[in-house]
Amino acid sequence: MHDVLVIGGGNAALCAALMAREAGASVLLLEASPREWRGGNSQHTRNLRCMHDAPQDVLLESYPEEEFWQDLLKVTGGNTDEPLARLVIRASATCRPWMRRHGVRFQPSLAGTLHLSRTNAFFMGGGKALVNAYYRSAENLGVEIRYESPVDRLELREGRFVAAHAGGRRIEAKACVLACGGFESNREWLREAWGRNERGEWPADNFLIRGTRFNQGVLLRHMMEQGADIIGDPTQAHCVAIDARAPLYDGGIVTRVDAVSLGVMVNRDGERFYDEGEDFWPKRYAIWGRLVALQPGQIGYCIIDSKAIGRFMPPVFPGVKANTLPDLARALGLPERRFMQTLDAYNAACRVGSFDHTVLDDCHTEGLAPPKTHWARPIDQAPFFGYALRPGITFTYLGLRTDDRARVHFDRRPSDNLFVAGEMMAGNVLGRGYTAGVGMSIGTAFGRIAGTQAARAALGEAAHAVA
Repeated sequence: MHDVLVIGGGNAALCAALMAREAGASVLLLEASPREWRGGNSQHTRNLRCMHDAPQDVLLESYPEEEFWQDLLKVTGGNTDEPLARLVIRASATCRPWMRRHGVRFQPSLAGTLHLSRTNAFFMGGGKALVNAYYRSAENLGVEIRYESPVDRLELREGRFVAAHAGGRRIEAKACVLACGGFESNREWLREAWGRNERGEWPADNFLIRGTRFNQGVLLRHMMEQGADIIGDPTQAHCVAIDARAPLYDGGIVTRVDAVSLGVMVNRDGERFYDEGEDFWPKRYAIWGRLVALQPGQIGYCIIDSKAIGRFMPPVFPGVKANTLPDLARALGLPERRFMQTLDAYNAACRVGSFDHTVLDDCHTEGLAPPKTHWARPIDQAPFFGYALRPGITFTYLGLRTDDRARVHFDRRPSDNLFVAGEMMAGNVLGRGYTAGVGMSIGTAFGRIAGTQAARAALGEAAHAVA
């Protein structure tokens, strides 16, 4: 029997396994995917949002706790647990030396990643390099890893973990960490959550999955059926508007189109539907998937002109190009007359001041609904470009309620040997909304906590200290 069983194979699971092993526990990690697809959604990440009070290696200036908290408060609309959120924020200030010890390397922010050089530490080689570094370290430390080992159910006794069942095998452990993600890859569950809209459509049928196909939510559903305390809205998710040509699974970050704040977004009827310049893109990019999901056919179109080229990270697919706006409308299959009415009204409403996409500038619209609050410039310089966008689900926010010791709760009573980390509990901090890199902050913080607490539960409190 192992001391600690970790179920999952992404960032949070690996942090938990490493911490538990460092604390002296024997650890078994079960990853549902084959080895070549290991890492869950973490393989598609690229940075970690970090609190810091002064410049630190790849991080510029400072990003104090209160600013981080206010950023999170704003994007969630207050739908967050402040003590747990602040725990994550403070943990983000101290985790990088530990990450380096396990082989993770950092680099300065990339060109085109606006506003992140001060707030986010980028992984050298991206999320896949981070995941590989953690797996190497785990193997070197003696963590046993089994791939293609999805867990079907848990044996629980009065809120205590007894054993896991995976492919007909019963696996006992003294403590367990659940870190196997949400249900974003489960199309039927997405359909159930979103239902039909007023147009009779099933919105979820048009969702693309930015990350792993293996996050089916099997254990999340099982834990709900076992009476675990749940938190979150099943329709809330890290949901980004991504290129409609992206693959169904594992498109990752390269399918994102970061040009929205530099142009306008219209739906398939050729109408704008939200303020493209509401705030800095890293604080708003993750609202656009949900906004597009609410549009007819769950599709939107980002329209820019040549002035925007070179000011955003180029996506993997080129945009549709045309020399006139009517030609662009026809190329995108949009109603030309309504499209031109929308673009003409927008262009006429622009009040251009000192354009600067690195600040909340004074370029705005007047007398237009919805407005464009910043970076509003007429779309008038050929050639013109359009990107068809669909909702891209990264991870869902419905999850297990927890506390500052990462414990799973049953009827508000914490388990003493069952813990949770990562996307499976991110809804405690992210009731809605998102800001760049905070998912990795949550997974790293709670993965480390869960691993430490699981080792203590397995081996006894006196034998361990937080690494």
